[in-house]
Amino acid sequence: MTNSTEIHGIIAYPVTPFTEDGESVDTGRLAALVEQLVSTGAHAIAPLGSTGESAYLTETEFDTVVDTTVGVVNGRVPVIVGVSDLTTANTIRRAKHAQRAGADALMILPVSYWKLTDREIAQHYASVAAAVELPIMAYNNPATSGVDMSPELIVEMFTDIDNLTMVKESTGDLTRMQRIKELSDGELPFYNGSNPLVLDALTEGAAGWCTAAPNLRPQPCLDLYAAVRSGNRGRAQEIYDDLAPLLRFIVAGGLPTTVKAGLELLGTDVGAPRPPLLPLDSAGRTELKTMLAED
Repeated sequence: MTNSTEIHGIIAYPVTPFTEDGESVDTGRLAALVEQLVSTGAHAIAPLGSTGESAYLTETEFDTVVDTTVGVVNGRVPVIVGVSDLTTANTIRRAKHAQRAGADALMILPVSYWKLTDREIAQHYASVAAAVELPIMAYNNPATSGVDMSPELIVEMFTDIDNLTMVKESTGDLTRMQRIKELSDGELPFYNGSNPLVLDALTEGAAGWCTAAPNLRPQPCLDLYAAVRSGNRGRAQEIYDDLAPLLRFIVAGGLPTTVKAGLELLGTDVGAPRPPLLPLDSAGRTELKTMLAED
């Protein structure tokens, strides 16, 4: 089983390509996209987060994306599958499928129509963890889930749940990461999920950067991580300043919408996002085309 210490660096989030009619996952295009991410140097692949439109997939489609991704990666880098769902029962179903398929770790975002208490959040994670053996990355992103997990709760779960071994923090608040590090005495690896915060987060000691940006500009992402790791802050700042407009754009415009448009502009058609998401409008496409042409 992959140890969480082996998960580091650029954790690339592929989009989920759909067929022209939008009715099913295009496994051929998905396989090509995952292969491209691995071959250009991503340190891990994380399908089925918000970038992968996991909330809009049927369970059959979800399983197809897992099976295709794990098969293409074929053990070359870790695969971290997002298994989040509204119910604990279906989160467990997804987690078990990912484990059977050969995933290396799970990423879980607590999603709920009702605001969850800390007790309910902890029980949700504990129930999923008890059903599988894979390491779990707790994922805090209140902007998409409506649930905000405090650093205190996250570290408490890290202490109490054996296979909850890492956390992805996406609030864009650096003090959250600093607090997690302080409360865990540096024992809980944290990963940056806020694209605009990446330079500060890596400098603070984030073990990796969870991002959709490598779909569009893989090399600068890798170069930024390498520059921070080598202590070359000046070079890291230079790379970040170049990347920052794109990072802000893809977040503001919605990751599936903007990344799919960017891939099409670069010559890789992966289909439109699934409604209610819509393709990027003409003004956005013009702005994105200019950014990509500058690479």
